[in-house]
Amino acid sequence: MQRRDFVKLVVGCVSAWPLSVSAQQAKSWRIGFLHPGQSALVSNRIVAFREGLSGSAPKDAADAEIIVRLANEQFAKLPAMAMELVQQNVQAICAVSPPAVRAARQATKLIPIVAMDLESDPVANGWAASLAHPGGNVTGIFLDIPGFNAKSLQLLREAVPALTKVAVIWHPVSGNLQLEAVRKAAVALGVTMEMLEVSSPSDFEPAFLAAARSQSGGVLMLSSPLFGGNPQLLADLALKNRLPAINIYPDFAQKGGLIGYGPELQNLFMQSGVLVRKALLGSPIADLPVERPTRFRLVANAVTARALGLTLPTSILLSADEIIE
Repeated sequence: MQRRDFVKLVVGCVSAWPLSVSAQQAKSWRIGFLHPGQSALVSNRIVAFREGLSGSAPKDAADAEIIVRLANEQFAKLPAMAMELVQQNVQAICAVSPPAVRAARQATKLIPIVAMDLESDPVANGWAASLAHPGGNVTGIFLDIPGFNAKSLQLLREAVPALTKVAVIWHPVSGNLQLEAVRKAAVALGVTMEMLEVSSPSDFEPAFLAAARSQSGGVLMLSSPLFGGNPQLLADLALKNRLPAINIYPDFAQKGGLIGYGPELQNLFMQSGVLVRKALLGSPIADLPVERPTRFRLVANAVTARALGLTLPTSILLSADEIIE
């Protein structure tokens, strides 16, 4: 069976795609998938999500109806989309990113919500009583933000030993946790930080121009689906402005950025599917512990390094999963 045949989706997004309806038979599972990004990037995520669903219930997973709502980077659309999923009588919702989780929580306090959130802390946000026992209707996969941001800044510092000032590009709807974490990491490394806000791809070019004009020695992009959806544009702007840059998405380096370092996203969507399966098979969502990413990928672009007059250090060359030559 071809992969495209395996992925049976009912898709709805801002552009009002028609619903794809399969046979009239009743579905055993009906699952909402709420994502702020674009359709071109989500199909492979759904494949991994469904693989996670399979487990001990392969037939239920294969027959599951996954109702997808994509905001196409229009984050203000997420609350209405979440309410629509609730009205569609879904049995669980996978919500990707903090704005999607907030929208889902506003829409329901009863339906299990599995978050895939690399930008916030569920306990600090009030979504979970604790990581071990969330206690409400939200669990999921959350990144250990302070440790991750410190590691990202350290990698950029290794690639640019003379780095004394870093421009940090931040998408405010992702929350403040990352920003505070990177501030502390910058102080520990003796690096001055310049914070630049963006709210849409149209803000990317002004942000990189501001970073170049302020003589920042590098750019650190904090995690946001907004950045994940535009790796080529971001890589081009970094190179155009001669700025060494690091991004949480490995394909940023594959498209021409200097370093991509972050969790294996396909693996995270599979983990999300596993958590949804557990909830649908009867495990109380309140008792399903929050999980952390366990696999990270480091991609470095040696071609870009040379174009920027840099030599990738041995520490990065030895630890990288992929070197672009």
